[in-house]
Amino acid sequence: MQTQYHLAQVNIGKAIAPLTDPVMQGFVDQLDHINRLADNSAGFVWRLQTEKGDATALQPFDDPLIIMNLSVWTSFDALKNYVYSGDHLNVLKERKNWFEKTQGPILALWWMPVGQLPTPESARAMLEKLQHDGPSQDVFSFARPYPTPSSLGTPAAATVNAES
Repeated sequence: MQTQYHLAQVNIGKAIAPLTDPVMQGFVDQLDHINRLADNSAGFVWRLQTEKGDATALQPFDDPLIIMNLSVWTSFDALKNYVYSGDHLNVLKERKNWFEKTQGPILALWWMPVGQLPTPESARAMLEKLQHDGPSQDVFSFARPYPTPSSLGTPAAATVNAES
């Protein structure tokens, strides 16, 4: 039996101020709408969230201004369609109003067997792997996508997730 895969994605941003600061209000005001858009998008599977409905209260990094978005999609195209269209694209274009420019990758994509979910720890590991090793079949970006691993064997991402 051949393993089926979903696409995991993590993106991070270092806010220019705490979310309670008025300068962040434009971002905070759009969170619920953008999250609902994701939840209702074709190909959406799951996203990291607290009972508040988002993940902004979680602190997976030492710096409390770093915000993580972590989700799973049925395909690369489903995620790409969500990210680069409609209201999400508008928010993406405004990113510089709320987030600092940072060194290293702020987005990582990787294939995971259906039924597995990424953890904040495994997502951090994938960002670090992309930073150190560059894009590969194990972790990549929109600019250098890799196909589902059905013909490539088991991805290292599954191993990273299992060890977390």
